Amino acid sequence: MSDFNKDDPWAKWRKPGAAVDAGSPAEKPAERPAARSRPAPEAKAEAPRVPPTGTLTVNRSPVVRTPSRGPVKKAPAAQSTAKIAPVKDVPVKAPRPELPPGEAPTGVRLSKVMSERGMCSRREADLWIERGWVFVNGQQISELGSRIGPDAEIAISKEAKADQAKQVTILINKPVGYVSGQPEPGSTPAVTLISLETQLVQSGDPEFKPWMLRGLAPAGRLDIDSTGLLVLTQDGRVAKKLIGDESTVEKEYLVRVSGELIPNGLALLNHGLELDDKPLRPARVKQLNEDQLHFILKEGKKRQIRRMCELVGLRVIGLKRVRIGRVRLGDLEQGQWRFLRADEAF
Repeated sequence: MSDFNKDDPWAKWRKPGAAVDAGSPAEKPAERPAARSRPAPEAKAEAPRVPPTGTLTVNRSPVVRTPSRGPVKKAPAAQSTAKIAPVKDVPVKAPRPELPPGEAPTGVRLSKVMSERGMCSRREADLWIERGWVFVNGQQISELGSRIGPDAEIAISKEAKADQAKQVTILINKPVGYVSGQPEPGSTPAVTLISLETQLVQSGDPEFKPWMLRGLAPAGRLDIDSTGLLVLTQDGRVAKKLIGDESTVEKEYLVRVSGELIPNGLALLNHGLELDDKPLRPARVKQLNEDQLHFILKEGKKRQIRRMCELVGLRVIGLKRVRIGRVRLGDLEQGQWRFLRADEAF
């Protein structure tokens, strides 16, 4: 029988009482290994009794019994009431000294001076200052809000120059129905016209990339019902030159009108009108024919030409901008755009 069990490799996994083969005896429960039998309940060691005081004596040292973590020693009373001492020898940035009452800070904000000098926009200046790209009198400046003398020497690093060189300026011949900047309800911004299909490619142009649309903003408005030259730029210098408060860049328009011009109306269009209770700068306006005027302005108030014409008895039925500074619309068709060339300047 023992030889038969040796030939059966599965014998040790068979359940007690199961038949092996026809004619082979079943395994008896008594023949199971002693290690697999469970100890009798009475074989367990008796647990020590817990004294009624809630403490357990182990090696004659009383400890507190906790329900889950076992014995824990009680912390000394002195530690529980100790105060946390301040950390020493840690350098702390000293606060800016407060100015005496009534005394204004000296100097001019660095970003404002950079913008006034046409180096960049104030937003760009703040970004460059944060990155440590600006130097005043040879010293690196990296703190926003820094003030300098109005005659201080300002220089920018090669990183700032490279960042500025990547900025693009785009010219669009805007059709009617598109707005210059933030879209109004039911209208579409002119920047949506920019694509490879609508580009007028010129010699020396950079390859158009989608990142060129980031931060592209209109440098001057053109009404939704007007057409012609619109400038979109990433360059704060261009924006400041065209729309800054001190800008004197000329804008040229061809204007179709209807109605009857009041006496002395043409002279008033050139100089003598007010908008929003403020006198307008002198303009150059001439009459090309019965229904067409030619305007050259050095400012760009909202719907300025239309409002000027209304004051002299005329209604604008068509307006086209053909020039900004020294840059002309040229042969750019409606809906087309092109890059500002390196040899062009406003």
